[in-house]
Amino acid sequence: MNREYHKWYSPRLGRDMELLVFGHAGLPVMVFPTSGGRFYEFEDRNMIGSVWGRIESGDLQFYCVDSVDMESWYNRNVPPRWRIARHVQYDDYLINEVVPLVRQKNQNAHLVALGCSFGGYHALNVALRHPDVFTGMLSMSGAFDTTNFLNGYYDQDIYFNQPTHFLPHLSDPWFLDRYARNTWVLATGWDDQCLGQNQYMDRLMNDKWIPHKLYIWDTWNSHDWPTWQRMIQEYL
Repeated sequence: MNREYHKWYSPRLGRDMELLVFGHAGLPVMVFPTSGGRFYEFEDRNMIGSVWGRIESGDLQFYCVDSVDMESWYNRNVPPRWRIARHVQYDDYLINEVVPLVRQKNQNAHLVALGCSFGGYHALNVALRHPDVFTGMLSMSGAFDTTNFLNGYYDQDIYFNQPTHFLPHLSDPWFLDRYARNTWVLATGWDDQCLGQNQYMDRLMNDKWIPHKLYIWDTWNSHDWPTWQRMIQEYL
């Protein structure tokens, strides 16, 4: 299997950023780590191994990005305004630094955003914000509500990075037309602590006539890597 390590100084984030690429061709997938996770998490947790055959055959190619969650949402040492500002810089890094790398290496017209738990928030948020860049989204046990990180603080940047807030009020046909053409999959479990958030997102998408799938697994300990390994095999 082709495995590449990339590191460069990000002018948008003001520091070095790292990522891993797995595969040589196929559907490109941008992977976001869980809360506080790193770019190598997907490999360490055998998520890459669970679909090794499809990567090796040129069906899938993964771009496992690092996060700045500990500098943004989880950074209790700075004011909430700084936290959301850091996240906005991260979004800028993804679109203007990582996506060009994907396009340089892979000519496939599609791009999927994927994440588990808090990585599911990143996958959903970036795909909703940039439906001209991402044509698919797979969230497994996604946690979509970030308001508890901000101590009651609220501004426009928070609104536009909180899908449960901006989606109900969105009426712009530029976004809605692209949403309708893209692929959206929410996967969770009946014992998942994020079940309610996924059911709520399902209702919001239904209200906006966004074609999507919500899968709820009847399995033990669904908010964990063994279940996510099976989900990625099923839905990607």
